[in-house]
Amino acid sequence: MPRSVAITQVTEYSDGRSRRLQDSLAGEEPLEIRVNGESFAVTMRTPGNDSELATGLLFTEGVIESPDQILSLQSPATSPEPNASTSNAAENTIDIQLSPSAPFDPAARRNFHINSSCGVCGKSSIDEVRSKLLRAPSQSAAFQISAATLLQLPERLSSAQGIFDRTGGLHAAGLFTRAGELIVAREDIGRHNAVDKIIGWALAQHKIPLADHALLVSGRCGFEIAQKALLAGVPLVASVSAPSSLAVQLARELNLTLVGFLRGKRFVVYSGDSRLALTNTEGNHPTC
Repeated sequence: MPRSVAITQVTEYSDGRSRRLQDSLAGEEPLEIRVNGESFAVTMRTPGNDSELATGLLFTEGVIESPDQILSLQSPATSPEPNASTSNAAENTIDIQLSPSAPFDPAARRNFHINSSCGVCGKSSIDEVRSKLLRAPSQSAAFQISAATLLQLPERLSSAQGIFDRTGGLHAAGLFTRAGELIVAREDIGRHNAVDKIIGWALAQHKIPLADHALLVSGRCGFEIAQKALLAGVPLVASVSAPSSLAVQLARELNLTLVGFLRGKRFVVYSGDSRLALTNTEGNHPTC
């Protein structure tokens, strides 16, 4: 089983009394991703769906453009000779061999560390990240979702967060249809990792671009979440907390629908409200 949950003993203090009890913790371990035999990145993540995480990260980093460019992907879970004595390092390593058609330039390879709170921290600069060929979501699908449906998404994602229910310490991302159907959900200690796992799943299913889907993330929506969504062709990103200023700026530049504070009966639209069926709309709609 994936090491997504760790069990520990704790002391709980409540209402003047203390007691010893067993508690569950969200798993956090490093994952080294190797490309063509060389170390590419180390990310702190919750073990589970590691292949999706690795391929999703390579896609959002511009290393691959399609799953067909992956010749092989080997991890302990897919190793032809699993060994009970496998080292912890081996348990936390994925080796990916790419075809020559992949846009990966070994000469430009750089190692970076991605922590569980901020995926962009490992990049050398914001300019490097924004140099990617980001495009506005496709208009051909004419994606639109009703306010009533949008308000139902957090509860539907929450019902799929099995590890969070045990630990209270994980982020989640969910992919929904315009009718509000949850297609896939992933959990991770890093919200950007949860999104990469979603994108890795979509790659394996040959569903990229995700032009007819909405993405919901727990916590805040930072620049990197908006960037990953755009690279995957997602037209709408919602979060239960606030977006960052750079995420809003990017969304407005590329007409990504960005929704924040999606809780209860309320949400705030920061960009692209044309994709939302809203009623009794009041006030002005700033574009900058």
